Amino acid sequence: MTDVLETGVLESQLPILIVLLVMGTGAKVVTVRGGGEPGALSRLGPAVLMPGRMRAPSLLVCAAGELVLAVGLLATTAPIFRWGTVCFFALSTYVLIELRRRRPDAGCGCFGEVSSAPVGMRSIGRTVVLTGMSALSVAAPASGWAAMTHPTWFTAAGVAVIALLSPEIEELIDRVRYRAPCEQRPGPAEQVMLSRLRSSGPWRTYREALTSSEPYDSWRELCWRFFVFTGHDHDDVVFAVYLSGRRPAVRVAVVSSDDSDSLPEYTSVSA
Repeated sequence: MTDVLETGVLESQLPILIVLLVMGTGAKVVTVRGGGEPGALSRLGPAVLMPGRMRAPSLLVCAAGELVLAVGLLATTAPIFRWGTVCFFALSTYVLIELRRRRPDAGCGCFGEVSSAPVGMRSIGRTVVLTGMSALSVAAPASGWAAMTHPTWFTAAGVAVIALLSPEIEELIDRVRYRAPCEQRPGPAEQVMLSRLRSSGPWRTYREALTSSEPYDSWRELCWRFFVFTGHDHDDVVFAVYLSGRRPAVRVAVVSSDDSDSLPEYTSVSA
């Protein structure tokens, strides 16, 4: 009985890995070949970390790798595909952490344009969980096809965890509701966005540095709402709040009067 249970746990994650790899492949190909929103590739990782003309090829190479891994997991028990999947998700975790540090405005691109929200802890947590699932499946005696035809409660539990860690679900709901990309949707009222800002970590960090809790300027740009406050050192403290999500990404930058003509460098992110 113990051996059967152990085997069930090891095999249970293969269907999830295969389906997500296939979905990632299809979404990336559609994003590259389907045109999508203007400038979409400049906002999606890992393409964001590549030179301009290499962005589309890098997404296609990533998609091809995911497809190879999915087919290998589905049809065989070869260790190369299983360890390759572990390496893929472990590398994805590193890339997302680096993307969050270097380009906090960019989405992970895991599922094409749907993954356009700024990388947060949920996206990073998902790749960590998928890395663990991949490691569990290495010792599974059955192929992915056999596991897919005999799903278990462990598979359902894994699906629930991945769904909880997937901000794309909220984005899909918004797209169905508004049938338009983020930058073309009517955003929440300014006071709603200000309330979300005040419940964020960056606000709590910088609140004492502000002369007032009310912004002196505010505007919307694409998928972001910007608020500008005056700091005690007469610097401008600029917050950018992502329009989607109940706990949206928040960025903050301090712009001195000497740098007022240049673009601010954002120094903090909160999901």
